[in-house]
Amino acid sequence: MKAITKAALGCLGAAGAWCLLLQPRREQPGWEKLGAVRYAHRGLHDLEQGRPENSMAAFRAAVEGGFGAELDLHLMADGKLAVVHDSDLSRVCGKKVSIEDLTAADLKDYPLQGTTETIPLFEDVLALFEGKTPLVVELKVERGNASALTDAAMALLADWKGTYCVESFHPGVLLRLKARYPDVVRGQLSQNFMKASEVGGLPLPARFVMTNLLTSAFTRPDFIAYNCLDRRNISLRLMKRLYGVHEAAWTVRDRGTMARLEAEGVPVIFEKFVP
Repeated sequence: MKAITKAALGCLGAAGAWCLLLQPRREQPGWEKLGAVRYAHRGLHDLEQGRPENSMAAFRAAVEGGFGAELDLHLMADGKLAVVHDSDLSRVCGKKVSIEDLTAADLKDYPLQGTTETIPLFEDVLALFEGKTPLVVELKVERGNASALTDAAMALLADWKGTYCVESFHPGVLLRLKARYPDVVRGQLSQNFMKASEVGGLPLPARFVMTNLLTSAFTRPDFIAYNCLDRRNISLRLMKRLYGVHEAAWTVRDRGTMARLEAEGVPVIFEKFVP
């Protein structure tokens, strides 16, 4: 009996500790403006229409359609911010080079996906969206540059007249935002890294921690942006039930899924169709 009691207490203690690790920040103002919008993933891209992902054409189409946009930022060698998803430009530009090794002057030589569009600078995208629809800004950490990347993004966003939030898979970004930019709505990106085919070389313990959002007590995210295919994750469900954390869903690719999520009050980041 004592052994059973001890085991039960141990399980209760572990469950309690797990729940404590999931604590987000609560009641940060700003979500009400962000949560009522649909966001075009990497802009309203359609390659057949000459609008590659993360291009000015895709972002213009999002604005014209009344949608917000999700975009990706990398820090370049000259301190400028490029709006592109991959560090390695092989997929989007057909050239084996890292965006972190380029400068703003180089971007004219990197057309996107066989079009006349080139990788835009963050400052140009901000000018397009100023005073219009909101942005979900994802920071893509490379080579341990979480702090420098965050500082560069916030330097441009400081005086920008628009609505935005900042998110990242990398907890270092959220820690920097928490320490230096506490007024910014910040989000933890995640998915089921335990089954994902591409995990970026993450070791198994890191994959477990990131899948289950166990850095939340340290980074205190305002929202969780979780892969819509994996959102049955127990930690996400606990964070919503225990703490009322906000959820955003990516990447939604059909109207039925969008309707189900929006019925639950979950804003969507969508692509492959126009809502």
